[in-house]
Amino acid sequence: MSDLVVIVFDDDKTAFEMRTALIKMQNQYLIELEDAVVVTKDAAGTAQLHQAVNLTAAGAVGGAFWGSLIGMLFLNPLLGAAAGAGAGALSGVLSDIGISDTTIKDVSEAFKPGTSALFILVRKATYDKVLEGLKEFAGKGKVFQTSLAKDTDADLRAALEKVS
Repeated sequence: MSDLVVIVFDDDKTAFEMRTALIKMQNQYLIELEDAVVVTKDAAGTAQLHQAVNLTAAGAVGGAFWGSLIGMLFLNPLLGAAAGAGAGALSGVLSDIGISDTTIKDVSEAFKPGTSALFILVRKATYDKVLEGLKEFAGKGKVFQTSLAKDTDADLRAALEKVS
């Protein structure tokens, strides 16, 4: 089972920086992320989601490939590629993997304008090493919500919310 962690920052850049740090740790096999979404709120309070994976683009590329392949069977690969790209982009727009966009938008209603938040869905992690790797973010964020075990939750809050 995956754990959801939401961390809020007082600026619009730190959430992106932490996501990058977590992705580096994922490449070192310290953490396995199922999803990582940054939400920014502008001065007017409008929330914008920044997905780690653009499903629309991925769907269009995959659709174009399969459309070309099928189009070759009917001697019109260009038409097949165009139809496949359109269908793939549509399926990408309609897909929602990982953390539900509706959940993210609902939770982000509580954030102040001009802030950012990092929503991460953690499949598994070596938490002591991940917390060590997040030292540079000490005092920069506040844990808003988590489904971690009580001890791990307390360790995360202590590591991120302390003033450096």
